[in-house]
Amino acid sequence: MEEVKDEKTFKGFVDRLTLGITRVLENLPGVLDVRFAEKAPAEKRCLLSWEQKNNCVLPEDLRDFYLTTDGFMLAWNSKLENEVVPVGCMVINSVAQLRPLIQSNVYSLPNAPTLADLDFDNDLQESDGPEQPHFDCRSRIFELDPCNGNGKVCLVYKSCSPGRVGVMAQQCEVWFLDRSLFWHYLTPSFTAYYRLMITHLGLPEWQCNFTPYGPSPQAKQWAALYQPLTFYGDPHLDTSSEPLLNKLDPAKAFRGKAKPPTPKKKQPAQVPASGGSTAKGQGISWRHGVTKR
Repeated sequence: MEEVKDEKTFKGFVDRLTLGITRVLENLPGVLDVRFAEKAPAEKRCLLSWEQKNNCVLPEDLRDFYLTTDGFMLAWNSKLENEVVPVGCMVINSVAQLRPLIQSNVYSLPNAPTLADLDFDNDLQESDGPEQPHFDCRSRIFELDPCNGNGKVCLVYKSCSPGRVGVMAQQCEVWFLDRSLFWHYLTPSFTAYYRLMITHLGLPEWQCNFTPYGPSPQAKQWAALYQPLTFYGDPHLDTSSEPLLNKLDPAKAFRGKAKPPTPKKKQPAQVPASGGSTAKGQGISWRHGVTKR
């Protein structure tokens, strides 16, 4: 009985933590092996130690999240014919893995440039959009999700002043850093990002929906299969170009080459006997004329 109660309690906890997405995934056709990694809550002393070490204050929603579970991982597979393919993955790093963005050299050469050296002010940035993060001391950036190598989701503290001792950064946002080191704004808070991640089911490259170029064609196929309503209604997609959904017009697709009209067979006219002799006579007179020439 106690094991049954513990199992029900765990399922209820997972259901509340994942906003019911596990039950949604299990009911989707072709979805297999929905796996949720249970993790113990983080200790308060670990959160305080992180804040003092990085001179940043964790937002209240992220602090409550870590006091509930020290990190998050939910993955699921899909079955294509007889092959099982890993598809969805939702990750939030633990407190220990919430590390500053690596500031090591890009190239293993002497005097090689760092990320701070590659930082520049983008003149093409929209004036009405949020200010982009910087790799130098103006921003403090921490990795939330490695995105399977397709970029990084980062917790960004902006307008930081390294010269002001004792002043801790408090306001933070969530941004996506793509592989070309360009920043793309996601959400103003961790809670909004968490809901966004759950809504996109952890599909491959879903963060790229918030970039001008969008996800890869293969990722678009997965999104069209498991998330059609949200995928085709995404405001970040370019609606001025051709739609992603191929609309088949049978009248145009199956219209072959224009066939020339088949000539109608002329039925032999019934010529009266007198008409036949007249034609014959005309022919004889024509031949006679040629002979005379």
